[in-house]
Amino acid sequence: MELDSAVVLAAGEGQRLRPLTRHRPKPMLPAANRPILEYVLDALVNAGIDDLHVVVGYERDRVQNHFGSTYRDRPITYHVQRKQLGSGHALLRVRDTIDEDFLVVNGDEVLANEMIDAVLSAHTTEDVATLAVVESEEAPMYGAVGLDGDTVTELVERPDRDGYRLLNAGVYAFGPSVFSDLEATPRTDGELGLTDAIAAVIERGGHVRGVHADGLRSEVTYPWDLLELAGRLLERGLVDEPERGDGAYLAESARVHPDATLFAPVVVGPDAVVEPGAVVGPDVALGRNATVEAGATVRRSVVDDDTRVGANATLADTVTGQGAVVGAGATVPAGPSDVRVGTRIHEDRRLGCVLADRAHLGGGATVVPGSLVGPGARVGPGAVVDGNVAADAEVTR
Repeated sequence: MELDSAVVLAAGEGQRLRPLTRHRPKPMLPAANRPILEYVLDALVNAGIDDLHVVVGYERDRVQNHFGSTYRDRPITYHVQRKQLGSGHALLRVRDTIDEDFLVVNGDEVLANEMIDAVLSAHTTEDVATLAVVESEEAPMYGAVGLDGDTVTELVERPDRDGYRLLNAGVYAFGPSVFSDLEATPRTDGELGLTDAIAAVIERGGHVRGVHADGLRSEVTYPWDLLELAGRLLERGLVDEPERGDGAYLAESARVHPDATLFAPVVVGPDAVVEPGAVVGPDVALGRNATVEAGATVRRSVVDDDTRVGANATLADTVTGQGAVVGAGATVPAGPSDVRVGTRIHEDRRLGCVLADRAHLGGGATVVPGSLVGPGARVGPGAVVDGNVAADAEVTR
């Protein structure tokens, strides 16, 4: 079925991705060297969607200032969810502007074009909803789907028990009746979930269609997921920059010194600089205006916009925010490590460090793998970071 409109749910914060989301929403975090949300909008435009609606909330200016009023010549209409009260509540923000069948996708997940195409091909006006499903061992931990032929018989959020192998991929087509369905759905702990409304439709006998879909799908929940996502995108060549060698993608304005070494796969963004003797890669994404100074080594890392990696520094399994600084000779060794996110300890995660926006790691400093350094924090020269550092804190030798 041809659909003209799509709604992108991009209002959430992503608390489990802190400190990277302290000043920007999860959809604006880097998928390789550009925001996750750009990939989402590309997939919709590639599928023929002409009318884009984006629901924003947390740090919404970061989305609106980046994209403006159009994307690839398609108009964007923004809708504000002032309090994060669930995905269903977010979708209700558009009810006065859409009166025909439409798509809905999450703004914080990179999606393959094939998933959207599968939903568009399967959806009919007789369906209350159509959703994409994928085979996944992770279905019990996220959104599990029961399917009988092409009919969804069950939709369970985080069932946390075995027996489910189909995962809700987060790509939907709805008829306008979904808005009344949402209004009639009870809130749970004050939140209105989109899947709760779909489950209620199923219980009353409405037809919800499920369609098997293939292709890349990200699930970015924790900081180390950004490293895995970058690796998958680089492996498939799903980056914007032109390929200058086998698996090396360089922007036209990037400057890589002839005496530097790039190990594929690697992407070097616009105006980024790699100085002589530096070694970058494999599985490295350098953002816009990032700099890797002479003799530095960067492996399996996402180095976001305006970040500077100092001379002879070593960076491995690391995600930086924007404008971070790694001083000369500083060292972030590779994981695995135990990482504390909130009150939970995640064991054996491949993460060297998170260095959030404008954080500064002094010359000769060392970071114990698994540490999270908050935005604006300053680690003094020669200091050792072991554990998490709060925003704007100072660590001295």
